[in-house]
Amino acid sequence: MNKIFFSDLDGTLLTSKKEISEKTRKALDEFVEAGNRFAVCTGRGLDNVLPVCEELNLSYPGMFLVCFNGAEIYDCDAKKSVLHIGIPFDLIPVIFDIANKHGVHCHTYTPDYMVTPADDEEIHYYNRVIKRPYVVTEDIVSKLPEEPCKVIAIELHDHEKQEGFRKEIDEKLGDRITTVYSNPNYLEIFMKEAGKGSAVIRLSEILGIPVTQTIAAGDEKNDISMIEAAGVGIAMLNASDEVKSSADVVTESDNDHDGLADILLSLKD
Repeated sequence: MNKIFFSDLDGTLLTSKKEISEKTRKALDEFVEAGNRFAVCTGRGLDNVLPVCEELNLSYPGMFLVCFNGAEIYDCDAKKSVLHIGIPFDLIPVIFDIANKHGVHCHTYTPDYMVTPADDEEIHYYNRVIKRPYVVTEDIVSKLPEEPCKVIAIELHDHEKQEGFRKEIDEKLGDRITTVYSNPNYLEIFMKEAGKGSAVIRLSEILGIPVTQTIAAGDEKNDISMIEAAGVGIAMLNASDEVKSSADVVTESDNDHDGLADILLSLKD
């Protein structure tokens, strides 16, 4: 029976140089050639993931891109999204007001640009990798053509300040919103119905693949839900202890030393 492999990008499939090593690529090639499916599963937006996949020559038949922590699922063959879970417009000002109260940077996304209330250190830091245009405005909703899949809060210097923001969001909106760190500086904010774990289940249903035949690999807290949801959950050696404790398997080497390659080959049949 066919399987599907969900992989995070940064810290998992990619090296610290944002590359796919030759050995890891060969293992992924063999996994797909055995009749299995592959899905990128990332916190990044579709507008960023598509050019990254093109640059890396990461393309397989029947491939999917799970973006915004599971809030959007994109069918690469059909070139269209099969799922979009947006944050309702009425919640956007609430999130940004709480961020402003705590002095924490937030921004959100459209298909073409990011929207931020301040042209600050955090947006420049974030954009050194993402390299996307952004619009600065206090009226965030006015620049959104559709409900955005996520908001991201960034704090570079004072984690306790960010934690204060997270706790207030959870207290006031926790019944509708999920908050999870994708790294120590980035707090991801998206709807409860989204999440990487939910995407594993949804895409499995779409493709008619039992969840028991799914594999998921990651290294950060926002990967935990998919690691736990998958039939086989893999944590990278470079992952935190919390992520490792959620996994069925921990790789023997890190993302800079082909951590995924051998285990992926062992699971291809």
